[in-house]
Amino acid sequence: MINVSIIDEHPVFCDALKALISNADDIHIVSCNQSADELLIGSQKTKANVALFVVHKERLSVIEDIKDISIRHPKLKILVLSLKGSESFILKLIKVGAKGYLGSDANRSEILEAIYTLRNGYEFYAKTITNILLNSFLKKSESDTKEKDIIQKGLSGREMEVLRLFAEGFSNMQIADALFISIRTVETHKTNIMKKINIKTTVDLVKFAIKNDIIELD
Repeated sequence: MINVSIIDEHPVFCDALKALISNADDIHIVSCNQSADELLIGSQKTKANVALFVVHKERLSVIEDIKDISIRHPKLKILVLSLKGSESFILKLIKVGAKGYLGSDANRSEILEAIYTLRNGYEFYAKTITNILLNSFLKKSESDTKEKDIIQKGLSGREMEVLRLFAEGFSNMQIADALFISIRTVETHKTNIMKKINIKTTVDLVKFAIKNDIIELD
């Protein structure tokens, strides 16, 4: 049996959802809540497996509610049913803990499928949401690739060597000895590197080298 708690600020919608899915043989609606706080207060008694969170408007409070639920009850899977949602809002909800997302066009069979999927330990996103996640991933990958290309094209071979050695913990003197150049030349290379990749501190320089696979962490 899958125990489901519904969160909807409008009682009539909550009752409608309950009527829509409660006749499934292995799904039991254990509570209808008008807020996340109400769910959290009664969660110890209801022991829900899935929380069906209905979102009517994009609000910061919704993001905070889902984050709070996921932190306090990590085993409770949150399924969002959103009537409206921009790409950035959807991504934020998923980032703070939503394990499933359905749009306003979801029907009964899709809601049930999502509940079963979350209860079995997997995530579930409507096809339109999957496209948003894919596009977001592709944009990030493209951005990372462009950044690496800029590094490769913008830095000389010697500058790449200096950057790698510095990020690996070599001092200026050790870099100078390893590359058979003066300490002043090492400093000049470091200054040029930081200008080219628009970095202000040596700490950020190390982070940059790690992020762009110039060095590898053990």
